[in-house]
Amino acid sequence: VQLVESGGGLVQAGGSLRLSCAASGSVSRFNAMGWYRQGLGTKRESVAVITPGGRKQYADSVEGRFTISRDNAKNTVYLEMDSLKPEDTDVYYCFVGVGSSTRPGYWGQGTQVTVSS
Repeated sequence: VQLVESGGGLVQAGGSLRLSCAASGSVSRFNAMGWYRQGLGTKRESVAVITPGGRKQYADSVEGRFTISRDNAKNTVYLEMDSLKPEDTDVYYCFVGVGSSTRPGYWGQGTQVTVSS
């Protein structure tokens, strides 16, 4: 499984960014997909997950500001990030779950998101 991310960058606080992650290989609509993020010296934390059934889970810190979605025909997961804050600055990693579980099995290379104050 290969995951290719795009859409990171530099944005001012209050702005928006949309991340995309296209998966190829042994992945299908029966896999959970989602996003984690990690800063320097910190633990990788879950940001948003979308299950094969379309159920969405968000970290408390992004609830109401971020929206996860997926296009099963393209095996692509998206993360729409609105009302960005400086504390959202991190490297964002997409993942494909192990089977239908939300446990990450494969990771993307990461894309940097920087929010200036």
